Amino acid sequence: MNNTGSFGSVESMGIINYPQAAILQVESIRKELSVLDDDTFGIRNKVNLCLTLDHRILDGLAAGKFLNEVKANLEAIDQNTNIY
Repeated sequence: MNNTGSFGSVESMGIINYPQAAILQVESIRKELSVLDDDTFGIRNKVNLCLTLDHRILDGLAAGKFLNEVKANLEAIDQNTNIY
């Protein structure tokens, strides 16, 4: 895991060093205009998660499932979520 967002980055690609199989980069959190579920507009915090992987070790499907799980977990966070 790499936090390139602390430098203001919004999209980047990590370099995998042996023996790593993948690297997940968390980019800058920024405010964006979004279309909500009820077709209204709202300002929401957005972040890009960039995953670089070695296809000789990991399948793209497994990586996609992993990113979907991370996304679902992040979207489920609310004011009552314990973070520790």
